[in-house]
Amino acid sequence: MKDYTKFVGLDVSKDSISVAVADTGRGEPRFLGNITHTPEAIRKLLKKIGNPEQLHVCYEAGPTGYGLFRFLISMGIDCVVVAPTLIPRRAGDRIKTDRRDALRLAQLLRAGELTPVWTPDEDHEALRDLVRARHDAKEDLQRARLRLVQFLLRHDLRSEKGTRNWSVRHREWLDSLRFEKSSLRIVFQEYLHAIDEVTDRMKRIEAEIHQQAMSSVHAPVIQALQTMRGVAEVTATTLVAEIGQFSRFTSPRQLMSYAGLVPKEYSSGATRWQGSITKVGNSHIRHVIVESAWAYRHAPSLKGQLRARQEGQDPEAKRIAWKAQHRLHQKYHLITSRGKAGKQAAVAVARELIGFIWAIGCEIEKMQSETNLVA
Repeated sequence: MKDYTKFVGLDVSKDSISVAVADTGRGEPRFLGNITHTPEAIRKLLKKIGNPEQLHVCYEAGPTGYGLFRFLISMGIDCVVVAPTLIPRRAGDRIKTDRRDALRLAQLLRAGELTPVWTPDEDHEALRDLVRARHDAKEDLQRARLRLVQFLLRHDLRSEKGTRNWSVRHREWLDSLRFEKSSLRIVFQEYLHAIDEVTDRMKRIEAEIHQQAMSSVHAPVIQALQTMRGVAEVTATTLVAEIGQFSRFTSPRQLMSYAGLVPKEYSSGATRWQGSITKVGNSHIRHVIVESAWAYRHAPSLKGQLRARQEGQDPEAKRIAWKAQHRLHQKYHLITSRGKAGKQAAVAVARELIGFIWAIGCEIEKMQSETNLVA
């Protein structure tokens, strides 16, 4: 382990940064004050604190992103971004200020009590922003549709029985509606226009996701993940964007924990209790994995879109995907046959599904690494 002489805690906000330093040993950390959140101010202060090889810096992950991390690395300063939810808290501490946070970060960094997060490179961060923009657009679409449905319900307007909402037939029915009052006509038109607007936005975002899935540096892993049943282009791209490097997890269980898919547990003495999943971790991964898990309630098969997605893909990835179909289908029906709800079975399947996805991701990353070494 590298020997550092100064441990720097930064409490970062949009306009300012609170700075504290803890020297090697057991002395109390020192608060150095606040600086403006600009490269010039950061560079000037850190030069006063010490040489780059002496410094170990940390700050909490937050809305300011990873620009500060990359700037400090470019200066030759070792920096980690830490997970806010995993910072130890003193029981009974009810005072929170930027000064206290900076001092606490410096002290915990020196003690080795902080948990760093994985910091994506600029390509991964851009891909993550893209898939999260699609997620936001999808939420906006659901809200816009709900507003229109509630409006129609208030005026007792219902489509013909057997018409599925948001199908072509349902849209034709919406377009045929007429309102005598101008106020209602405007409300209806605006609600419908909002749906069309968000739908167009989703199409534009999905077109870019398709482009990234086919030609970006992440394309080989994205394509390989689509050999799995229930994992199409958007899901595969989301997994690659949110997980980043699959091989950074030494085992599939670590990835399951990262996605919050492991059960809660309380064990003390002879008592052992396990409950529902922790839901502590990356919610975007958890959401798409559970959605994909529902596909395994069907008997194993290889046809249609899945067969097309597997054409030309790595044989090992296809072998893992076929093994997953049999195992996860059996698991789903074993759990439901015991009287458990389908939702519980889907979550249990999702936990194992992410293990198969980890195996494929690591296999493709290994192949890419070997190819780069040969080149």
